[in-house]
Amino acid sequence: MSEHVQMLTEATFREEIGAATTPVVVDFWAEWCTPCKMIAPILDEIASENEGRIRIAKVNVDESPNLALEFDVMSIPTLIVFQDGVAKRRLVGAKAKPQLLDELSEFL
Repeated sequence: MSEHVQMLTEATFREEIGAATTPVVVDFWAEWCTPCKMIAPILDEIASENEGRIRIAKVNVDESPNLALEFDVMSIPTLIVFQDGVAKRRLVGAKAKPQLLDELSEFL
């Protein structure tokens, strides 16, 4: 994981999302999830290339199951975009970088 991607837990999630001044893409993932591992470097690139415009954060569903339950995460990877502390968009499944950028374009 790069320096541009932040890990969130049940203890830090609300404070970090609520205090964010830019949109935050939260990647709900797990260590054993192959598609999650496939999109991780793409998310690192997006975070690095769009620093100051959008943040990327990750929630491990095995370590923070209550967050996964709260946001109805039924399959992973699930990306939820939060803006002003509110979930604005949900993307499910691994996607290529061009498709991710397209789906996140309104937040960039």
